[in-house]
Amino acid sequence: MPAVIPFVKASACGNDFLLVNLSDVVPHGIDLAELTKSMCDRHDGVGADGIEFLLPDDVPSAQGSAEFQRADIRARLINADGSPAEVSGNGTRCVAAYMVSLHNGQTVTVRTDAGVKTCALTGREGNTFEFEAAMGEPQIGEEFTVAVSFGEAKGLPVSMGNPHYVMFVRKFVARWQAEGAEISTHRDFPQGTNVEFVHVQDRSNIAVRFFERGAGETKSSGTGSCAAAVGAIHARKAVSPVTVHTQGGIQTVRWDGQVFLKGPARLVCRGEFFI
Repeated sequence: MPAVIPFVKASACGNDFLLVNLSDVVPHGIDLAELTKSMCDRHDGVGADGIEFLLPDDVPSAQGSAEFQRADIRARLINADGSPAEVSGNGTRCVAAYMVSLHNGQTVTVRTDAGVKTCALTGREGNTFEFEAAMGEPQIGEEFTVAVSFGEAKGLPVSMGNPHYVMFVRKFVARWQAEGAEISTHRDFPQGTNVEFVHVQDRSNIAVRFFERGAGETKSSGTGSCAAAVGAIHARKAVSPVTVHTQGGIQTVRWDGQVFLKGPARLVCRGEFFI
């Protein structure tokens, strides 16, 4: 029998992830980027937008507590193309759903490379869990344009611990994926960026399309939904809370000092990947 890597697959509004315990990978000496590309391949692998590699949290709290408070779990995210990412709002909810399925509880703290995110359970039906996650304070820059092959793109840079470029559009054009791909790797973004195309429906509802750095077009994005809603509120096109309509489902974003993201996460299946 070949060696195997156990996994759980989860999805948050169509944004899907594989959850893998890092301790199951280390003994095999496998490069995580190459493993991720293989497992996330939608034809020759399991298929996913990325892998959340899980390990015990061993990072002392930055709060300076003498007790060194730790998160419930640490998650290291690698995109489908093998590139690392700081955080995924949807991926973090998937991790929280997995943790609740194992240990119950009403709150899960997940340490990401963008800090600790606290996910509060607000509902459960079978293998579908709903959380409101505290996503931290956004950083908003000045709107600027980038020169691309189809003309000029104008957007608002927003950081949710990872980079976003929020563009307001009247409608979603047929070539939006090609535009997103070019912008996400543009020279003006040395580390790459996630791109959100935002159509403001009214002051409480926005529709968004996502082209994510390292994953391409995705049906949804947690941090992207946050960035889109924050951008719309900042531009006075919407007011908190904002309902975000995506191709994969609906999430709610409220901005009250820090940003809170509410939405579902579903545990899909478990299995073993042959190596």
